[in-house]
Amino acid sequence: MRSRLNSLNNLEQRIVAGIFGVVVIVSSILYSDLTFVLMIGLLSMLTQLEFYKLLGLDGNLPLTYYGTICGVSLVVLTYVVEKGLIGFENYFLISPFLAMIFFIKLYKKNDLKPFTNIGFTFLGLIYVALPFSLIIVMAMRGQNYNPEIILGSLLLLWATDIGAYFAGTKFGRRKLFERVSPKKSWEGAVGGAFSAAFIAFLLGLYFQTYQPWQWFCIGAIIVVTGTYGDLVESLFKRSIAIKDSGSSIPGHGGFLDRFDGLLLSAPFIVTFLKLFS
Repeated sequence: MRSRLNSLNNLEQRIVAGIFGVVVIVSSILYSDLTFVLMIGLLSMLTQLEFYKLLGLDGNLPLTYYGTICGVSLVVLTYVVEKGLIGFENYFLISPFLAMIFFIKLYKKNDLKPFTNIGFTFLGLIYVALPFSLIIVMAMRGQNYNPEIILGSLLLLWATDIGAYFAGTKFGRRKLFERVSPKKSWEGAVGGAFSAAFIAFLLGLYFQTYQPWQWFCIGAIIVVTGTYGDLVESLFKRSIAIKDSGSSIPGHGGFLDRFDGLLLSAPFIVTFLKLFS
């Protein structure tokens, strides 16, 4: 399967891998809350491992496996608390596990910059695990699982990416943020915004959970923060002199490449929903 995909050009790889990924993700979201949580937990784990691996390429020594275990635990803990299976006070269970990061580094004799790598370990939790946990929060409304907001947000994110890709490829002239990402253009950003607006209009018509104006607000949040999320990840890759975060997803790079926009969108979407829904 991998060899067949490698024989295709980049656009064909993006389409094939994209369709497969969409089917798996959408099926997981719609089937049940358990398959949704399993999918989010798996994506969080793979993305966080990838993030720590990239840090290692630059000579850093984060606690890759322990940090990832803490991240997945945060995702699972968020689900059981938001589901109402245990009380909110159980969120404090994660605190001693995070404190253990300092104790573990105390015994790493080969680490010449322990506090730098402690910081990078926490960064993986904040940058990757926390946003994925907030996606769980988005999906739970009064202890009941509602897939509409997750599916709608992903559709808006995908529409933004697709619109930006084709508009930027066809019309891109003015650089959006050349210092960080030379290929991104204002024309691509505008194309992504129009695509997201169209999807937000459809979501307002056919989804019942939120009002049309709320979908347009969520779409605007995703267009702005998703673009910044992409730029932040580009800045990270540029700082360690790599092009893609990985090759796990043919035509798309790695998991960090694919979900960078979602990582920075999630905190803003959750805040909006908590304040205005």
